[in-house]
Amino acid sequence: MKRYAGFIALGLLSLAALWFAQEKPATRGPVNDRQTTGQQQPAELPQQNRARQNSDSTSAPRGAGFDFYVLSLSWSPAFCASSEGSGNRQQCGGDRRYGFVVHGLWPQNENGYPEFCRSSEPDRVPDAIGRSLFDIMPSMGLIGHQWRKHGSCSGLSQKDYFAATRAAFQAIRLPGKISSGAQANTLSADAIETAFTDANPGLSKRGVSISCDGSRLEEVRICLNKDLTFRDCPELDRKGCRASSTEIIPIR
Repeated sequence: MKRYAGFIALGLLSLAALWFAQEKPATRGPVNDRQTTGQQQPAELPQQNRARQNSDSTSAPRGAGFDFYVLSLSWSPAFCASSEGSGNRQQCGGDRRYGFVVHGLWPQNENGYPEFCRSSEPDRVPDAIGRSLFDIMPSMGLIGHQWRKHGSCSGLSQKDYFAATRAAFQAIRLPGKISSGAQANTLSADAIETAFTDANPGLSKRGVSISCDGSRLEEVRICLNKDLTFRDCPELDRKGCRASSTEIIPIR
């Protein structure tokens, strides 16, 4: 009996040793996997999501049926000093202190430009769209006119056209020494172009044009591809102001 008891005890010890050898790796493996997976994936997924959000936030609707855009930036103090702007209370009222505002985002062809195109969109721009633009286009009259004359030729809906307009404005860095409007300034048209090209890497003087009203700076016009990157536009550049002395009216 003692001999059988010894065999039984030895067998139980062997089974215990075998169980321990099999179970030890099985308990360690998943812990290590969870540490690897649990620590890496949560760190990666938010980064991927942020990248997608950034890409979405910087993309703008793309138009069709034309070659490129002209973003026209009006120097509001000059407009408000003109006979046309003096009665515009939305843009030129006593508490309105605008500098550069968007005159329009104009679909352009290599030669000439389309205007007043047929569109399935209404002629009137709803207040909900128009008033959301007042920080950069401070007049419903201006917004409505720009849609009818230019936006209707963009191949975009009203909502997308004005989203592209805002994105185009945000793609431009305004040179501080001009856009601050803190005091009257006098620069040549060439110096104004230089200020814009210096502030915007990739923009050349062949892609920006200055518009003057007599001796006053009236507008700065910048040519953009449909994806809102800079490009040259010889036809527009040839028509630009070449004044050696251009008055920049201060913001009052």
